[in-house]
Amino acid sequence: MTAPQRHNEILKLLETRENLDVMTLGELLGVSAVTIRKDLRLLEEKGLLFRTHGGASRHNPYIRDRNVVEKELLYPEEKARIAAAAARYVAPNDSIILASGTSLQALAKALTTKPPLTVITSSIYVSQLLIQCNGIQVIQLGGVLRHSSGSVSGFQAENFLDTVVCSTLFLGADGIDLTHGITTTDISEARLNQKMIEASETVIVLADSSKFSRHGFGKICGFDHVSRIITDDRIPGKIAKQIEDMGVAVEIV
Repeated sequence: MTAPQRHNEILKLLETRENLDVMTLGELLGVSAVTIRKDLRLLEEKGLLFRTHGGASRHNPYIRDRNVVEKELLYPEEKARIAAAAARYVAPNDSIILASGTSLQALAKALTTKPPLTVITSSIYVSQLLIQCNGIQVIQLGGVLRHSSGSVSGFQAENFLDTVVCSTLFLGADGIDLTHGITTTDISEARLNQKMIEASETVIVLADSSKFSRHGFGKICGFDHVSRIITDDRIPGKIAKQIEDMGVAVEIV
């Protein structure tokens, strides 16, 4: 098989698969990993794919910051299923933290049958949803309001989290990558999320399958800080298995 033939075959394979790793491509095409890496570099230079850690993807692994209103329109059914599954880990009288993001807004809607609860959140959208339920005490963190996310960050929120201990943090993510862990597009939000982790006994990440093999600028944490990831059934099985091998439960809904 000539180099142009391999390149065409790689692009055809990526039409049906979200990601492909170097070893799999080498086995499928009967060439060495060195040859595949050279092929991927050339195809990336032509703008035909994106190289990732150990492979290639059709989609840009680097995430841009998008407005929460725009993100709310993406994968609503998947987020509703993820939220329903997450709500099962909340018991009456729990004290929990809900970070920001549209998956957390979906969870807030699913929690209205769970009072009494105490919920700490950085998201004004989550607070607006929960304030309608008399049995839920809402603690809205203060700080600098980000227009794109409708959430706060900064030392005011971080300092408050030093004074509490909660049972569970429900955390969203802009990207989940086997190398970089759990990330977001904003470094100040990443710092606040780290403080939320410190204030919680358990961390559950809510993320639709589009978030995997991608990463943002701000690193929140590695997989060693996460107990469970709840996602939809489009997550590649190989990625789910690799995360589970790191000791994280992957719940697919």
